[in-house]
Formats: sequence, C-alpha cells, structure tokens
Amino acid sequence: MALTSQRSKRKLTGGRYKSYRKKRVFEIRNLPILTKLGVRKAKFIRGVGGFIKQKLLSEKTVNVFDPKTKKHSKEEIKNIIENAANRNFVRRNIITKGCVVETDNGNVRITSRPGQNATLCGVRV
Repeated sequence: MALTSQRSKRKLTGGRYKSYRKKRVFEIRNLPILTKLGVRKAKFIRGVGGFIKQKLLSEKTVNVFDPKTKKHSKEEIKNIIENAANRNFVRRNIITKGCVVETDNGNVRITSRPGQNATLCGVRV
C-alpha cells in the first residue's frame, strides 16, 4: 500500500472521517531516507516539474562549524553518540538532524537534514 500525505482517517476523539475520494498520485510520498555511517553515497530523485532532489544514503565526513573560532573544517565521523529522534538509531548508525557524532576533535551536533539536503553539516558541542 502506498504512503500518502492525506489527513488521518481518525479524529482526535477516535472517530472516523468519511472519505470523499481515493488516493491520488500527487499525494504519494516516499519512504524516509535513513542516512547511515559509511562511504559517501547519494541518490537523485526526480520531483514534480523535473526538479531534482538529492538524498544522502551514507556519509563518513561532516562539515563542522566552531562557534568559538568562527571557522569551518571537514572532519571524519568516528562514532554516533546519541540521537534524540530515536535511541535505536545509535545502534543502527543512522544520522539525522540533531544527532551527536564523535570526531577526532570532539563531539558535533548535526544541523542539516541529510535525507533531504545530501550534505552533512554540524556545530561543535
């Protein structure tokens, strides 16, 4: 069954809405891209009107901004420490926005959305 971006079939009270139509092709959405820790691999998807979306499947480096020195640097990710989105993502080495990763020069919080931007940016914690 296809995933869609329609409203829920249930109300907040638990009652059901009456459906007035079936699913439409323009309402279909894709499965979430779970970016893993590993060699860089990206995927390109054609959107509506020929727009190209970039999805990051795996990455091992991060662009780090240091607020104290106001400098950017590219560092290699050693390990994933915590992920507020889902604690099981740490075990599965999945990188999302807000997760904390370990690099050679300290811990970094990811600020970009790698499943939608195809880049991995972070801020030193």
